[in-house]
Amino acid sequence: MSSTRHILFEVLGLPPIKKNHRGFSTDASVLKELSKTHELPALVLHYRELAKIKSTYIDALPPLRKGDQRIHTQFNETVTTTGRLSSSDPNLQNIPVRTDFGRQIRQCFVPLAPGELFLSADYSQIELRVLAHLSGDEHLIDAFCSGVDFHAATAARVFGLPVEEVTPELRRRAKAVNFGIVYGQQAYGLSQSLEISFAEAREMIERYFEAYPVVRAYLDQTVAAAADKGYAETMFGRKRHIPELKSPNASQRGFGERTAMNHPMQGTAADIIKLAMIEVERRLEEQDFGAALMLQVHDELDFSVKQEKVEELAAMVKEVMESVVELQVPLIVDVSWGDTWADAH
Repeated sequence: MSSTRHILFEVLGLPPIKKNHRGFSTDASVLKELSKTHELPALVLHYRELAKIKSTYIDALPPLRKGDQRIHTQFNETVTTTGRLSSSDPNLQNIPVRTDFGRQIRQCFVPLAPGELFLSADYSQIELRVLAHLSGDEHLIDAFCSGVDFHAATAARVFGLPVEEVTPELRRRAKAVNFGIVYGQQAYGLSQSLEISFAEAREMIERYFEAYPVVRAYLDQTVAAAADKGYAETMFGRKRHIPELKSPNASQRGFGERTAMNHPMQGTAADIIKLAMIEVERRLEEQDFGAALMLQVHDELDFSVKQEKVEELAAMVKEVMESVVELQVPLIVDVSWGDTWADAH
């Protein structure tokens, strides 16, 4: 038995939650649950986070600098099944951003030359906006076109409240359901992410579909069409074949159904940012913006730009990304800049 298992389950006598082939599990979900009753599991989780950041980034990235003292990644066009670009050797699309310590890693990423700034342009809720467009649900479209905070608007509709009465907790729940729907999340997954009961999670999903009935019909039709044709398509006709839909295994079929729901949204978002990248690069070559596109991280484009050109570049990139396709709802791009990648968010 590992020292962690020994201390948690034998010395402290905490209740084991699940087993794996090595014995009682101490994975993140178990430690998170145990941390409700004792402080040590939370400390173990924090230690693991720091240890992973140290080995993955602090120790690994500096030796990868080339002769120009820069790190160069490889972007792959045909690796992901969704159509998104992936990054490898090293992967610069998984540099942490959610934790304070992780953000310190992003502070190490600086513009290409002294006197330049790091500019980030990020699509806001693009997959949900694509869902509104593809489904044609008038209530979802209205929520995006009204100018009201989208997650608050969803909470208001799902919980039957005026928007001004939506609490931060209700907004958090609505946000989890919004993004869960995009990824085909079921009640169990939602209950885990929100730390609520399975029954509460199931009721929330049912209330969501009552609030946005056309979304449910669209997702059902999407799965049925994919099962019939053997593939799902993006808005631009790019196909993803899903053989799992024909599997006799219920778990595999469930994966296929979630994939069929998700591909039109995530795949279309991938198509849109590629179209935007092409047009942005054309503008950069056509006109002197004093800038270079350095990174693409899913829904985000990152640039190095001369200080005196930053507002000009920001306006151009925002205009291109927001107008590269026409949807029934507006595409919104958040643009910010600073001395480092961390400062640009």
